[in-house]
Amino acid sequence: MTAQSSILCLRFRVAGGDRHPDEAAYAGLLALLGAFTPTVEALPPDGALADVRGALRYFDRDATGLAAMIRVRALALYGADCVIGAGPNPLLARMAAREAGPGRTLAVDGAAEFLTGRPVAALHGVGLATARTLCGYGLDTVDRVAAAPLAVLQRILGARTGREVYEKAHGIDRTSVVPHAAARSVGAERAFPRDELDPAGHRRALVSLSEELGARMRAESQVCRSLSLTVRYADRTTTTKSRVLYEPTAHSASLTGTAYGLLDALGLQRARVRGVALRAEGLFPAERAAHQLTFDPADEKARRIEAAADRVRARFGPRAVIPGSLAA
Repeated sequence: MTAQSSILCLRFRVAGGDRHPDEAAYAGLLALLGAFTPTVEALPPDGALADVRGALRYFDRDATGLAAMIRVRALALYGADCVIGAGPNPLLARMAAREAGPGRTLAVDGAAEFLTGRPVAALHGVGLATARTLCGYGLDTVDRVAAAPLAVLQRILGARTGREVYEKAHGIDRTSVVPHAAARSVGAERAFPRDELDPAGHRRALVSLSEELGARMRAESQVCRSLSLTVRYADRTTTTKSRVLYEPTAHSASLTGTAYGLLDALGLQRARVRGVALRAEGLFPAERAAHQLTFDPADEKARRIEAAADRVRARFGPRAVIPGSLAA
């Protein structure tokens, strides 16, 4: 491992399980990283990036040794296991964390050796549509993309995207770890007391999650661009599905409708569901969002009622006003 492996990407999991820590434990884990370095970027709901260049010198350890110290403390203090990737930049650290197994640290020794032979979709930040386009030209692996001239990639993908993919394929990442960055997503999870087979129980959980996320975003004057649903089954496997919203919103009714659509798209039939999680992604200030005007009085009435309910919750607590379907 080279001395340049100074960026850690961490994913936290409750020890002995596949759940991410609750919000209190997650905040504690971020504070734990802060004891090693002040340059920590949160990646909710269960991850973080840390620039540990100073910590490597202070503790006189390499990235793998420092990761071992963090893992021991996280397990002892919060009962959380860590999957850790180490690399010279956030791109390679993120990819290494994705490849590392539970309780393991994967350090990138060299970008070229690590990236060779990997599918182009494995590059962090390269979406399925971009990967599909590249595969259509025979550029299906990272090393083949790296061997292609920059001009060719820009002709295929456009000037900006082509350059970004070209640099990623060569292991170049010009981003840095941004401490105290504004949250780009917010999520919530519901675990069932026992494996839930009833679709009505799944939908009730989605109503609760949508109400919680909507209220939290409205309190921060934010809206989201997309929504993702993760379903955790009795055998500990998970399925995740995402959808871009028709328009950015924090309206709970719109979030609930989208969540229902994601659940229906999974086609679950008597599946033993252990828990569901909903995540609002692509957050940005509500004042910058465009809202399609409507002549539907029911929609306007629902938004006014929602605003009034938010004021009541702010004064009397989050359970002061809840949907009738959750009160039964």
